[in-house]
Amino acid sequence: MAEDSSVNPVTGDLAFTRKDARGVVAEASYAGALSFMRRRYTKDLSGADVAVMGVPFDLAVSSRTGTRLGPRAVRSGSSHIAWSAPWPWTLDPFEALSIVDYGDCELDTGYPHKVPGQITEAARAVLAQETALLSIGGDHYITYPLLKAHAEKFGPLSLIQFDAHTDTWADEPDRIDHGTMLWHATREGLVDPSTSVQIGIRTHNPEPLGFNIIDAIEVQRLGPQAVVEKVRAIVGARRCYLTFDIDALEPASAPGTGTPVIGGLSPFQAQEILRGLEGIDLVGMDVVEVAPSYDVSEITAIAAATIANDLLCLYAAARAKS
Repeated sequence: MAEDSSVNPVTGDLAFTRKDARGVVAEASYAGALSFMRRRYTKDLSGADVAVMGVPFDLAVSSRTGTRLGPRAVRSGSSHIAWSAPWPWTLDPFEALSIVDYGDCELDTGYPHKVPGQITEAARAVLAQETALLSIGGDHYITYPLLKAHAEKFGPLSLIQFDAHTDTWADEPDRIDHGTMLWHATREGLVDPSTSVQIGIRTHNPEPLGFNIIDAIEVQRLGPQAVVEKVRAIVGARRCYLTFDIDALEPASAPGTGTPVIGGLSPFQAQEILRGLEGIDLVGMDVVEVAPSYDVSEITAIAAATIANDLLCLYAAARAKS
């Protein structure tokens, strides 16, 4: 551990008092400010390798609202797992990297048409500091403006998407919808669908736009290892962005989402696939669509926090490889 792990009743609450951005220190899961994984809250990115940013937006949903509360719920869920290094990873991202909680992206939803630009601007400011970004949604539309900022810095990206829906339905140029953001991203050249893959899909869509799809049935029949091999063959050594819609999981394991679809991945399957992708050139990531008002005993929030933690492990492994 990078810091003294003893309890201090005066100077406790690591979200504010943590001096070293690295390391894991146990704190009570039921107390303290809800920063992600007990990281320090700060807007100062000097020396930070990764910033965790909430994007509390849900005006683009096609079904149930409530994902604007997702960042808060995921932070709360993370308090249950922040006491230890992520199992069974051998590389602890909190020892290898300086990771901070950047707070939430400030959005003026009274002007919905300005929100995409505000999200891109916030992401651009983080990336300009040579700091990677883990974003917590929010509905899945936020991936589109986030991809804009990442493509500006890294060029067109390969996308690895865990989801029940492809989100490539055709749309109008300026329309905001969480089911069409990849139609926009593809048309603008932010992602290369031929080197991208969507995992866990289990809804019809006549507009796949050339994305490689490993649907939920194929995941169940092939198993995680075979899925990993297919993903690696598609993405190769290209720079990639990973987006995880929590509705990729079976609703029994993640009921707290706006558009649940039965027949999804188990948390174990999803984590096995993520672990199998260790070494991919990951440059950006998000976890989206947590709607806590439909959750039960925080199981969705805890699942999302754990998945987000796995993404940090993937990013740490990419950095260690480079």
